[in-house]
Amino acid sequence: MHPLHYMTIWFTGLSGAGKTTLARSLENALLASGQPCAILDGDALRLGLCKDLGFSSADRSENIRRAAELARLMNQAGLIAIVALISPLQEDRERARDIIGCDSLFEVHVATPLAVCEARDPKGLYQRARTGELANFTGISARYEVPAHPQLVFDTSTMKVEDCVDALMRSIRISHKRL
Repeated sequence: MHPLHYMTIWFTGLSGAGKTTLARSLENALLASGQPCAILDGDALRLGLCKDLGFSSADRSENIRRAAELARLMNQAGLIAIVALISPLQEDRERARDIIGCDSLFEVHVATPLAVCEARDPKGLYQRARTGELANFTGISARYEVPAHPQLVFDTSTMKVEDCVDALMRSIRISHKRL
């Protein structure tokens, strides 16, 4: 198979929306088709590269900037970067697009409803945010700006993961043909 243009697939959405699940499934599909790729997950980044950052607006912006710089380097090294970050603000996502390159960033909005995300809440973060124990939590006490023009939108409460990944694989191949 001809390699895809090295790009970044950027999943954005609320905590619990399904970004990491989709990223892992996409990674498996890309690797199975011979495409070199790697995931940059928000939780993993905060354990290492971004462990010095908190959740203030400035720290969130810096977290996204670092992820975008790393994704750009991965693209330059011949990898498809799969980024799974809440990335709540349009301004920060646009800066990521500027860093990575307009033609190289493929934005996917994981638009799962807040109620579903809260019901999934494996870490109890929404409950802690609702009681005031956790400040600046996206969707509760911090805003999430819906992407203006994502390439794809998925609601993982109504779509199967496999169907989302199939749509992604088709879309990134179509996107590659335009480059």
